[in-house]
Amino acid sequence: MTDPKETINIENVVASTGIGQELDLQSVAMDLEGADYDPEQFPGLVYRTQNPKSAALIFRSGKIVCTGAKSTADVHESLHIVFDKLRDLKISVDEEPEIVVQNIVTSADLGKNLNLNAIAIGLGLENIEYEPEQFPGLVYRLDDPDVVALLFGSGKLVITGGKQPEDAEEAVDVIVSRLEELGLLG
Repeated sequence: MTDPKETINIENVVASTGIGQELDLQSVAMDLEGADYDPEQFPGLVYRTQNPKSAALIFRSGKIVCTGAKSTADVHESLHIVFDKLRDLKISVDEEPEIVVQNIVTSADLGKNLNLNAIAIGLGLENIEYEPEQFPGLVYRLDDPDVVALLFGSGKLVITGGKQPEDAEEAVDVIVSRLEELGLLG
């Protein structure tokens, strides 16, 4: 059987940063080629980078959220592109603004079908939400690492809430060992 940890794939990394000053988004939108700004729809300006692919949500407060990146390195690279674009517009940006990863969403595959009803009973109700009429996945809240895993009957997992890529590996280890203890990873 393939080690489920080898199937882990980062789907999205969300990080935040700031440039420590308010911005006139209307004027930034006019000067920043490719920027989308429609305050009626969304309060932030959206600037997409192509390589690496991501979207920076730039707010009037100077806060910036980067989403859609596939690695923490891509988040840093994307935000540095945004910082340089803002500097080109004569907006002062510190040399190295702090970038904080807020969430890493990963997927993985246990390689076996899962009996989610049995898992919901076996893992106990305090960390589990499973309402198949509402959502086909079982929601499993782990304490260590502090993530939320969605388990599907196909054996596929989505892990969210991680702050570093290793959180997903630890979560997969915890899930596999708990399911093996319960005899539910047949």
